[in-house]
Amino acid sequence: MTNEPRGPGPRTPTHKLIAEEAGVHPSTVSRILRRPPGPRRSDFAETEARVREIAKRLGYRPDLTAASLRTKRSRVIGVLMPRLHDVVLAAILSGIDAEAFNLGYQTIVTNTHGDPGQRLKRVEMLLSRKVDGLVIGDATLDEGIYEELGRSETSQVLVNHRQAGHVSVTGNDRLGGRLVGEHLLERGHRDIGIIAGPRYPVALDRVQGCVEAFERAGITVGQDQIVHTDFDPEGGRQAARQLLELPRRPSAIFAVNDSAAIGAMGTLRDHGLTVGRDLALVGYNDIAIARDLPIPLSSVHTPLREMGEMAARSLIAMLEGETSESTMLRPELVVRQSSAPEFSALSSH
Repeated sequence: MTNEPRGPGPRTPTHKLIAEEAGVHPSTVSRILRRPPGPRRSDFAETEARVREIAKRLGYRPDLTAASLRTKRSRVIGVLMPRLHDVVLAAILSGIDAEAFNLGYQTIVTNTHGDPGQRLKRVEMLLSRKVDGLVIGDATLDEGIYEELGRSETSQVLVNHRQAGHVSVTGNDRLGGRLVGEHLLERGHRDIGIIAGPRYPVALDRVQGCVEAFERAGITVGQDQIVHTDFDPEGGRQAARQLLELPRRPSAIFAVNDSAAIGAMGTLRDHGLTVGRDLALVGYNDIAIARDLPIPLSSVHTPLREMGEMAARSLIAMLEGETSESTMLRPELVVRQSSAPEFSALSSH
């Protein structure tokens, strides 16, 4: 029995091999495969479809390491968040990651835990990983870190907060606050308490919008009616207790974050008050649980996932040499039982 010489094994699927089978130049294959699928001009769509079908059939996988060495780009973006367990931030992060992947990028996410000592370390870690750019969702960064980012010349987009001189994607929080103020005024409320959250621009914008609506109605909202606290249920509980101790108890409370509003609900219950009957309550962000609470929570809906998607698109556009501008997404007030139309503020005083 003689050993027959074996022929060559399967050829490694390269751009050149795909180009030979597709009848196009290798540079055309390279241009097609390094970008995500999507609508193209009609005269090129057939060629792109053929190249992608051949690449899939041959089992082509891009060599990302070789590509990054050649282009000096990692096609990775860093994402900085203060709390990964926060449902609002998780929704935004989901949008960032999905859109980045659709556009051919990976993400590295790091959690600062809201700790000043961790923030610079986390930023330095991301920069050391040679990320192409950053999406920053931590509103508590100080100027020193922005200066560090400026020195690194790393492109960055802020999400869910804003900072002068930086491209950002946020909701129109001032408008959202105004919608709440106008809603409560229409329901007859004249005494309001505001659970204002931390002194971040987005939280301050929500407060300002609500206060301005009352001022246009000739009603002054005193500083004692505005309580700054954390964006969490415990902060909401503490702030609600403080508001209920005012000489003239509010007939309505606006919490600039749903988690704080849920905490406030607990305090109101402990004081024997029924939300939507004895006192109106409105939150912000319209997280999924808001509609499923025992007393469904009125809240300002902001398209959080879309916010994340837009932040990723804005950053990647910058990385591809295009310009990006700050964007504000329009909020909508979703009215539920917690500020029910039949509630009469006038009857409680």
